[in-house]
Amino acid sequence: MVLVTGGTGLVGAHLALHLIENGESVRAIYRNVTTISKTKNLFSLYKKEDLFEKIEWVKADIIDIPSLEKAFENIDYVYHCAALISFDPKDEDLIRKTNIEGTANIVNFCIANAVKKLCFVSSIAALGDLKENEKIITEETEWNPEKPHSDYAISKYGAEMEIWRAQQEGQNAVIVNPGVIIGPGFNEQGSGKLFKNVQNGLPFYTKGSTGFVAVTDVVKIMFELMKSETKNERFTLIAQNIVFRDFFNTIAKAYKIKNPSIYLSPLMIAILWRIDWFFSTIFGHKRHLDRATAKASYSKNLYSNEKIKNTSDFNFSDIHQYVKEISSL
Repeated sequence: MVLVTGGTGLVGAHLALHLIENGESVRAIYRNVTTISKTKNLFSLYKKEDLFEKIEWVKADIIDIPSLEKAFENIDYVYHCAALISFDPKDEDLIRKTNIEGTANIVNFCIANAVKKLCFVSSIAALGDLKENEKIITEETEWNPEKPHSDYAISKYGAEMEIWRAQQEGQNAVIVNPGVIIGPGFNEQGSGKLFKNVQNGLPFYTKGSTGFVAVTDVVKIMFELMKSETKNERFTLIAQNIVFRDFFNTIAKAYKIKNPSIYLSPLMIAILWRIDWFFSTIFGHKRHLDRATAKASYSKNLYSNEKIKNTSDFNFSDIHQYVKEISSL
């Protein structure tokens, strides 16, 4: 049997569907019963309602050790997708506890229960930092602790250290580092907010860039890696490096709405994150923009997918076409 953590999120829900479609017995954990409806709605979106009933749901939390006991009974393979995504500095302690300590708990249960293989969903945020003579980020790019990183990036890097520990203790594992994952059904979180903001008339754009990937590609690759002999490796999963302005315009075109037209320069973004910090400090509202996120919005980061392409000969979906497909669902 296969265990999926984060089964009520974008990746976990799509993964559960892909696993069931390929004949796997799936157990997924949830924290709040109301969140299961998100996964059920996704299955309905794809007209796969009958497959949803095949998921065995277990209430558990990756930071609650006793609750994981039942979840790990008779489990052979584990896909660890659960994570807390937040760029509000006030969530630093919870992010690190969930993403690092939670991953350590999953690792310990895998080792204790002789799980055959573990797949961990990390992020390109946990990849390294380019040196002056380097131009593209790969799995071999070194992490520089002296460089500024978001709390989320630090937590994912720390979680990867737990996976490496597992491998040293004999646990077979693979790590995937997806770029910005896009997919349908989850407009209130992650990249879904980008779609929602553009649909709601987002007027601003930046000229930074990053790697994007379709959620369907992510889960297909994860499944292939778990079925393969590959172990103790990490893989960057991006289909294309795209400028944010172009990505926003693609969304606008797909939904037949106006393109964002106001350019936010690095200086303007620097001012905005400081204003956001000020009002958050005075009025206690949740941060929308921190220093690391602001920098990422204008940084022109390029990521390589050569390792996964050479390993599996996988053909990634075109992001612009995939956005169009999402809009038609």
